[in-house]
Formats: sequence, C-alpha cells, structure tokens
Amino acid sequence: MPQQHWTDKEERQYEHIEKGAEQRGTSRDRAQEIAARTVNKQRAQAGETKTASRTSTEDTSAYRRGGKRSGKRVGPQGRTKAQLYEDARRENVEGRSKMTKAELQKALKRH
Repeated sequence: MPQQHWTDKEERQYEHIEKGAEQRGTSRDRAQEIAARTVNKQRAQAGETKTASRTSTEDTSAYRRGGKRSGKRVGPQGRTKAQLYEDARRENVEGRSKMTKAELQKALKRH
C-alpha cells in the first residue's frame, strides 16, 4: 500500500477498492490510483491529513459522487426526472416540459 500512515481499516478499504476496480476490467496501475485517491480523499475530509486541497475537503465524497456520475444507473426511485426528460426529448414526446416525473415515466412506456 502506498501510504505509511494509513490505519488497518484504510488498508482494507484500499485493497477492496483496488480489487473491485480490477474486476471491472481496470488496469492494475489505474486500480491502485483510484483506490489511493479514494482513501486519501476520505482521510482529507475527516481532517486526518496535514494538507488537503479544497476540492478534497469541500467536494462531495467519492462514494456519493460515483453514484451521481453514472448516467444510466437506477437508484431507489429509478431514473431522475432530468434523465427521463432527456429520453422524452429524444423520443419527441409532446408536452414533456410540463410533465411530472411520473407522467414522463408513463409517456416513455407508451413510446
């Protein structure tokens, strides 16, 4: 592991993130980089580092951001209204700008 000052828990998190990235087809070097950046960002947000960039401390956590960036991932309540609206726009659904999320879902099922 790259850092000497990581706790046992942080070491386990690093290994878990690295292994997951490799299983998804990421190269070993890139997987190590992703894991190290994730653990280091968490440490910075927790105030455990001597120095930290503003984006590390003020930005959303790596875990939360990962879910937000995936465009087609379905969360607990399905796709977002913005995602549904974009689909409706591509399908040329009439009246889409005034529709609620539920109405967009229903209209897209009909198309």
